Amino acid sequence: MAFLQKLAERAAESGGRVVLVEGQDERVREAVLRLRRSGGIEPILLMPDTSLDGPAAWNGQLRCPAEDPELDRYAELYRQIQTKKTLTPEVARRRAADPLIFAGLMVRAGDADGAVAGAANATADVIRAALRTIGIAPQAKMVTGAFYMVVPSFRGTPEHEVLTFADAGVVPDPDAEQLMEIARQTAIMRRAIVGDEPRIAFLSFSTLGSAESPAVKKMRRAHDLFRELCPQVAADGELQADAALIRHVGQQKAPDSPVAGHANVLIFPDLGAGNIAYKLVERLAGATAIGPVLHGLARPYNDLSRGADPEAIAAVAYVTALMATAAPGRLCG
Repeated sequence: MAFLQKLAERAAESGGRVVLVEGQDERVREAVLRLRRSGGIEPILLMPDTSLDGPAAWNGQLRCPAEDPELDRYAELYRQIQTKKTLTPEVARRRAADPLIFAGLMVRAGDADGAVAGAANATADVIRAALRTIGIAPQAKMVTGAFYMVVPSFRGTPEHEVLTFADAGVVPDPDAEQLMEIARQTAIMRRAIVGDEPRIAFLSFSTLGSAESPAVKKMRRAHDLFRELCPQVAADGELQADAALIRHVGQQKAPDSPVAGHANVLIFPDLGAGNIAYKLVERLAGATAIGPVLHGLARPYNDLSRGADPEAIAAVAYVTALMATAAPGRLCG
């Protein structure tokens, strides 16, 4: 796919160091081999112990947290950044040896530019490790998750399109203010990762007042809050999915909308809707799902779907390298 190739080329320019946590997983090892063959970014693979086979060609980019010579340094760093300073050195060392924590400490210490996990770990565990080691970015109010969906062409583009689904991985039942923050973070990262201008649709079962309910009003208010904060970003809501994505439907249902028929960022009313939607599009339309990419962390630590294949894992590593070096700007307040 052209987007994945372009993503790899842009990430290669960064020369980023990305640590992949789950070296015991064959898919992750295959992704690392792909990354090394393509060049540019430097993958670092964590293995649970040195008894597992690893190609000698990895030339030192294979690390075992429990036996790593930097473990004591990372354990002390972990003690320093915890809010409760009662952690004993022994407990800190044991926790720092956890691959999820170890990867975050590598990033925190500047020994890696970003981390990727989730092929064999639950999203909640990945986020917990990221928060305990890296923390939330100063300008962020929360951590959110988005999938970058590489979908077959449906609007006349030559090969495919990239849609961003948010939140499809983290926040279960966001209120209007949280949806506004999800949209703000996604707009910023869309520009950095995809390299185009975000066009945001706040999705519902109603289009601009065609139905009324508390759920519809929530999406309408989320859009209004976003417009107040980010007036220069194209956005509208509430919109039905077909009105947001299909030109002739958008022209019929919302002829004056700045994004109807052209949306590339879809803000879902809750995690259930977003998660179901991305899995349906991935499995039924043959899309490549990249993510969940975690927005709002101080440094990149991204998650994976446990169903991810090596191509998707490598793509998340490329995204992670881009996030570490890109200067996305503020776009809005």
